[in-house]
Amino acid sequence: MTHRMSRRARVLCVGLGAGVLVPFVAGAGPAVAATPQVSCTSAKAGLAAKLQRDITTALANRNGTIAVGLYDRTTRTTCTLRSGTAYDSASIVKVTVLATLLWDARKHNRYLTQRETDLATAMITKSDNSATSTLWRQLGVTKVRGFLAAAGMTQTQPGANGYWGLTQITVRDEQKLLALITARNSVLSDNSRAYISKLMGRVISSQRWGTPAGAPSSVSVHVKNGWLSRSTYGWRVHSIGTFKGGGHDYMISVLTHGNSTMTYGVNTIQGVARAIHRDVVPTTG
Repeated sequence: MTHRMSRRARVLCVGLGAGVLVPFVAGAGPAVAATPQVSCTSAKAGLAAKLQRDITTALANRNGTIAVGLYDRTTRTTCTLRSGTAYDSASIVKVTVLATLLWDARKHNRYLTQRETDLATAMITKSDNSATSTLWRQLGVTKVRGFLAAAGMTQTQPGANGYWGLTQITVRDEQKLLALITARNSVLSDNSRAYISKLMGRVISSQRWGTPAGAPSSVSVHVKNGWLSRSTYGWRVHSIGTFKGGGHDYMISVLTHGNSTMTYGVNTIQGVARAIHRDVVPTTG
C-alpha cells in the first residue's frame, strides 16, 4: 500500500476510550450522526438566538460530551443540549438525597433530627461523602425511587449496591429538580425548598466553581458540583445552580464527561455559564 492517499481518502482520527486512536477513512463507512445542536426558545425577542449562538461558541473546540440545561422563569427562556444523555452523577446526586430526606420526613410529619441536619449540612456544603453514604443507607433505594417518581425524574436511576455516585442522571431531570426547589409545588414543602437553597448557598468557597462563573453581583447563587474520574470517559465534571436577582429567576445544569482532567471540565462548564449569565442578565461595563 502506497504511503500517499488521494485527497478524497484523507485519514481522520477518532478517539475511542482512554486515548486510543483508530484511523478512519473519510467516506469509507456509513454517515456519522450529526452532533447535537443547542436549542433555545424564549418569550424575549432575540434572546433565544443569542443564547444559542453564544453557548455554541463557548463549546466550540471543547472536548468531551457536554449536556446543558437553562430555564429562566422571567423571560420563559429554555435552552437544551443532550438533555436526555445519561451521566454518572458523582456528587450532584447529593441534592437529590437531601430532597428525598426532606420529602420522606414530610410524609411522616416530622422534622429532621439534629443528626440528620448535621449530615445534610456536611453533604451539601462540603460535599462530604461519608455523610452522604450514611443518609443513602438510612433512606434506602426504595425511598429514593419514591421521591424520583413523585418529582417526575423518570430518567434518573439510583446507583446499585450503595454506589450513589454512579446514579444515572440527565440534564432534563436535574432541571426538574431545580424547578421543584425554586417554586412552590406539591412535592417539596416551602420549608424544604428554603432549606435546600440555604445549604446550596453556603457551599464552601473552594467548591463554588462551575455554573456560578460570571454571575453578576445582583444575583444570589446556590450551587452543587460533582466530579469523579473513572477508567472510561475520563473525568465526569458537573455543576447545577439556581440564580435569582437582577429581575431574573433561572437555573442552569451542565453535565460533562470525557474530560482529560477535572480542571478541563471545570473550564468547559464555566465557559458555558459565563455566556448564559451575560445573555440572561446583561450588565454594563
